[in-house]
Amino acid sequence: MAAGALTREGGEDAFRRLFRFYRQRDASDLRGVVDFSAPGGQVFRSQLSISSVSDQDTYRAGLQPVSQWKAYGLSGYPGFIFILNPFLPGCQRHWVKQCLKLYPEKPNVCNLDLHMAPEKTTDLWGQSKEQLRRKGSSKRAPRSLLEKLRWVTLGYHYNWDTKKYSANHHTPFPSDLAFLSEQVAAACGFRGFQAQAGILNYYHFDSSLGIHVDESELDHSRPLLSFSFGQSSIFLLGGLKREEAPTAMFMHSGDIMVMSGFSRLLYHAVPRVLPNPEGTALPSCLNQPLSSDLPVGSVIEHSSDEDWQVCAKYLQSSRINMTIRQVLAEGQKFPEESGTNGNGQAPSEESYHGNSKAKRHKPNTV
Repeated sequence: MAAGALTREGGEDAFRRLFRFYRQRDASDLRGVVDFSAPGGQVFRSQLSISSVSDQDTYRAGLQPVSQWKAYGLSGYPGFIFILNPFLPGCQRHWVKQCLKLYPEKPNVCNLDLHMAPEKTTDLWGQSKEQLRRKGSSKRAPRSLLEKLRWVTLGYHYNWDTKKYSANHHTPFPSDLAFLSEQVAAACGFRGFQAQAGILNYYHFDSSLGIHVDESELDHSRPLLSFSFGQSSIFLLGGLKREEAPTAMFMHSGDIMVMSGFSRLLYHAVPRVLPNPEGTALPSCLNQPLSSDLPVGSVIEHSSDEDWQVCAKYLQSSRINMTIRQVLAEGQKFPEESGTNGNGQAPSEESYHGNSKAKRHKPNTV
């Protein structure tokens, strides 16, 4: 059955039916998937706040001047902004390296902490890099620890049991990622955005992300920012209820999504990861070299050839997504709670990320 027919059926849990359709490995009918690189139909050009971000600050964040960004909205989804890859050549590599080499390190929290002793997860990069560099095409080769990574939390660490953030489970938020997020939020009309929590998702070709709403933050007036790198995916954006059929769209390497206003609390999911549409091992935007003369104060760092070899090998079958949130409004504090478990640990890594061997469609609230 085509996706359009499924959408027209309506009825109970139309979101799940479309999720199942795109989740199928043999779902070849992708005509209904919105492609922002060839906008049409319900897609319209979105106006950005060009004067809110200086060209100097966008360069420092590794981004093109805001005046050159291609930003779009979707009819029926006020507050949703899709920005086609605005990164300067070579700058995506910095964020990929940070997500694989730096951000998984302690004191940040990851899914491997659930079933491994702390000393075993102190240097995932060091334990994985040689194995990744030598990795061939054989599916029988044992997976490295980095390939077993499913999520990492930053800043205020989400508690997967209580579905809440808390004051007592917090570590410093990475300054480079905070700066990037602040520039993107300001360009979208949200000056003063504070990056306080991040969830990094690590996908492979058999991964999915269940149907959920990001509602645990105490301040919903601030946007949710989403950055994608590596292979492509299908993203489903629904309504306030799961009975509303979602809109499917492609997300490619470097693309940014902003969910704000009405769209901030909509159901969404990632049913499928796809090879990048260029048909090459990596998207061409990831093969571009970084400029040798970075601006003063740039948060972007040069990656060594050795480090990028590891990252590139990882990305040949993977996608990384960073979602950044402001948890508290200015001056707001967490409510007093008693008897809660503040360890931020999830009962099961598969309850968040699906894969081909797990129950794939369990809804999530992250």
